[in-house]
Amino acid sequence: MPTMWLSETQKIGAIFCTGGGLFLFGGVLMFFDRSMLAMGNILFLIGLTLIIGIQKTIAFFSRPQKLRGTAAFVGGILLILFRWPLIGFCVELYGILILFGDFLVTIGQFVGGVPVVGPYIQQAFNALAGQRRNAELPV
Repeated sequence: MPTMWLSETQKIGAIFCTGGGLFLFGGVLMFFDRSMLAMGNILFLIGLTLIIGIQKTIAFFSRPQKLRGTAAFVGGILLILFRWPLIGFCVELYGILILFGDFLVTIGQFVGGVPVVGPYIQQAFNALAGQRRNAELPV
């Protein structure tokens, strides 16, 4: 079995991020269950911090071009905690798209290798990335 290039801490962080994603997905499936969404957010943030480190996490969220996404992400988490899960999740999703939108092309290329559904998913990701690139071009 090939060894991964991740350290043990990073592997645990990947598990936390995966668990956070599963909790978020479960929270949406359970009609925006507030506790599952909150737990998913906490696990995701802990996992991200374990993967890239505390200093890089703070630097990522405090970049000037990412401040709007950070504000939306944190605002969405707070709305979820203050019993507005549907609106909070939508605001949080907007923040996630701003924060992690640069990685859509990379994710699309990775998912494109999946047999049967890969080409369709990659086409959808490429369409989203193309719209995002066109929206950022000055008129």
